[in-house]
Amino acid sequence: MILFPAVDLKNGQCVRLEQGDMARATVFNLDPAAQARSFAAQGFEYLHIVDLDGAFAGKPMNAHAVEAMLKAVTMPVQLGGGIRDLKTIEAWLDKGITRVIIGTAAVRDPELVKGAAKQFPGRVAVGLDARDGKVAVEGWAETSHVTALEIAQRFEDAGVAAIIFTDIARDGLLKGLNLDATIGLADRISIPVIASGGFASIDDVKALLEPRAKKLAGAIVGRALYDGRLDPAAALKLIRSAV
Repeated sequence: MILFPAVDLKNGQCVRLEQGDMARATVFNLDPAAQARSFAAQGFEYLHIVDLDGAFAGKPMNAHAVEAMLKAVTMPVQLGGGIRDLKTIEAWLDKGITRVIIGTAAVRDPELVKGAAKQFPGRVAVGLDARDGKVAVEGWAETSHVTALEIAQRFEDAGVAAIIFTDIARDGLLKGLNLDATIGLADRISIPVIASGGFASIDDVKALLEPRAKKLAGAIVGRALYDGRLDPAAALKLIRSAV
């Protein structure tokens, strides 16, 4: 069970959104590299970064901030947002990103994901962000007509490293993870699933360690860390004691 601290980038700053709405952004740190170092010092072992501007633009928009974070820490980093073609995937992997997360292109261009996963084993994940059960794309600005399960099943034998499943309705609102939906997805596919959206407190950590959640590979935590609702030391101690 990996707990991924999240850094969402907007205009080169660390922010948190509410339900993916760029107009509802709270700035938490003006220095993403310093934030990455802070998470490393707290004992986290894997960083999750999203280029929010990139997700809307369809291309990397916060590359300078991401590169600064890569220089600041030695822990592995997964990155999503604006990764829509093989050239961008290759560029990020060459720069030191451990794993790229493909969202919109997984819906629009599944062959890209399959080809990249084959070319870069273990280094391509799929981000499925669901609103009322349907997957949203283009930085969550549009909702598709397909379910997360339908898309996940497309990649069952493609070598995808993980599915990151986000409940948009809960994202940034500290309402707790939607484990019922996440576990429901994990139970129907063989790809490891990471929970995202709504992480609120130590209770979410405890829920992730329950037997029913044993198929989950981890969870992403954002606002709860930034506003102090989750004590990193307590959360990581609980996870390590359960191993």
